[in-house]
Amino acid sequence: MTQHTALKVVPDDLAQVPSARSGAAVSSLREPAHIRLQGLGKHYPGNPQPALSDLNLAIRHGEVFGIIGRSGAGKSSLIRTLNRLEQPSSGRVFIDDQDIGLYNAAQLVQLRRRVGMIFQHFNLMSAKTVWDNVALPLRMAGADKAQIASKVGEVLALVGLQDKHQAYPAQLSGGQKQRVGIARALVHQPQILLCDEATSALDPESTQAILALLRDINRRLGLTIVLITHEMEVIRAICDRVVVLERGQVVEQGEVWQLFGDPQHEVTRTLLGNQLNDVPVDLQQRLHAGPGAVTDERLLSLQFSGHQHEVDLLAIARALGPQTRLLHGGVERIQGRAQGRLLVSVPVQGDAEALLAKASTLADRVQLVGYLTPR
Repeated sequence: MTQHTALKVVPDDLAQVPSARSGAAVSSLREPAHIRLQGLGKHYPGNPQPALSDLNLAIRHGEVFGIIGRSGAGKSSLIRTLNRLEQPSSGRVFIDDQDIGLYNAAQLVQLRRRVGMIFQHFNLMSAKTVWDNVALPLRMAGADKAQIASKVGEVLALVGLQDKHQAYPAQLSGGQKQRVGIARALVHQPQILLCDEATSALDPESTQAILALLRDINRRLGLTIVLITHEMEVIRAICDRVVVLERGQVVEQGEVWQLFGDPQHEVTRTLLGNQLNDVPVDLQQRLHAGPGAVTDERLLSLQFSGHQHEVDLLAIARALGPQTRLLHGGVERIQGRAQGRLLVSVPVQGDAEALLAKASTLADRVQLVGYLTPR
């Protein structure tokens, strides 16, 4: 097979850092739901459109669960119901099968120690050092000095900031500020960690570092992590499962590889955006619907959604013929499954249906895109 453009193979992020599915987390995913939403709704006064409408979700122990949607989809309203920063208008939220809507003030204080939260803009106190920012929740809870010293030192080491304990927020990078926010959220040893657009204010390098840290925390501590984002790359890099929200409703949900490999809803496809492979402009200029000259080539799209097939270039060449050319393509691995699309050209001679039948044994979805005129 003659290859005209290099095949881009992106390594599986979850293979680079120990996965949320490894070790103890694997067995924890089989347990009953850690968080369960039942008919959840939220209306704000003066807004005829509900922020949330009849949501039913189950989030497992020890998983990283993503919530994605466009602006105004209801992501922030949803995540803030999980620690009762928002009171639902209808429905119920269960944590460990307890209805948190029935909690009194004292029980809510305990809930918010069990459910840590990190924010997009860090929410640090500028006049306090890193140490004091992290220690503040413990001081407010009445912990003694020995407890504070032990726990603050432990979480600063966990997030890699032990050498910054006397620094002030103004002396830190954005990624370091978010690490302080994560340490502060962990200081009460929560069972659940909520992430409200935790990487949106960061540059790409810091984003990757924070995601790697969250994966590591999930693996080491067995925390259930729930994060909201508008970035599909964040979902791809860290989550086990994901729901897509639109106008307060779930429009699609499933394991991450399923949504990336075969998105069903228009909103999901829109959010994926340029991660879905289009036909390059130079090929579009040579593309037409029907065959013209005998020198034309058929342009085939071979889609790999992770369901059945691995990418086997040798098998493709054998099935489609030695004059098969790879014109464009990208393949990556998500949760151990090959996903992507290859655009290949084959001579126009021969039966098109027979050709498509052969190709369908090699990919999850095959399409005759059109015909290419020669250069």
